[in-house]
Amino acid sequence: MFSVYLFKILRLLPLLALPYLAWLLPSTTPESAKDFSPEKINLSLRRTADGLLRASGDSTSRIPAIEEAYPEVWRVRLEQPFSYEQLPALLQASLELYGIQRPYEVALRRCSDATIELGYHQLDYLQSSNVPCRGREMPEGCHFIEIKFAENEIESSFWTRKAEVLLLILAAGLGGFWLSRRKKSKPASTMAAGETDWLEFGNSRLDVAGQVLICSEIRQTLTFREAKLLRLFVNRPDRLLERNFILQEVWLDEGILVGRSVDVFVSRLRKKLAADPTVGIVAVHGVGYRLETGKIG
Repeated sequence: MFSVYLFKILRLLPLLALPYLAWLLPSTTPESAKDFSPEKINLSLRRTADGLLRASGDSTSRIPAIEEAYPEVWRVRLEQPFSYEQLPALLQASLELYGIQRPYEVALRRCSDATIELGYHQLDYLQSSNVPCRGREMPEGCHFIEIKFAENEIESSFWTRKAEVLLLILAAGLGGFWLSRRKKSKPASTMAAGETDWLEFGNSRLDVAGQVLICSEIRQTLTFREAKLLRLFVNRPDRLLERNFILQEVWLDEGILVGRSVDVFVSRLRKKLAADPTVGIVAVHGVGYRLETGKIG
């Protein structure tokens, strides 16, 4: 009997310790704020400018210094012509690469008088990939690409932060405990071998863990790297993914990044997806690839 009670107490110890863990958490700057540093903003905007110039055939022009025009407002000056069509995808990919997650607005201003000629909000791109002014002729001449970041909300009280952290940890702990109990109490008959999580897109389904692709009812086995690459595309449908971003996400664990690997594996996936006419992986010359969905019907 004593051993039974001891076992129950031991199981409750993690929950009993949660308030003390929350109390001991230091009142420091959130990780998202740490990622939002001048160095990371500088590198992400410089990378964006470089990608725009290279896409327009310019690989030699000097990129001016990135400047903070106002608090939370950064800009880069480009006197060379570039494609406004490619700006949203390049900028979003660069910010994601450096872990910058704040919402932002983009404005293209004339260098001569700061007049806004084109622009959009981050949500325009994330929600539909169809930003305002897309398809319109890009004005000639010198322009500033100006990024205005939304300000972070600052908690007003030390105790508020502690209470929020404590509630989140308690909720996570209780949720995990409830799920584990529910899983254990689940009848064995319902735990069928075919029970898994599938990613659905077009007329196809992907089982990442099992490395299985069902394309228009045709079952195909994928390699580990093929499954990982396809998951990357499926989780970002109809969004342009840069080659460097794909390499970082899929091949970084190998320690060696080979650009040709992306082309080879995309070619393999195209063949495996050929049976589903509603999806396709499209190449954007000089930038990367995009998984297009809903091509028919």
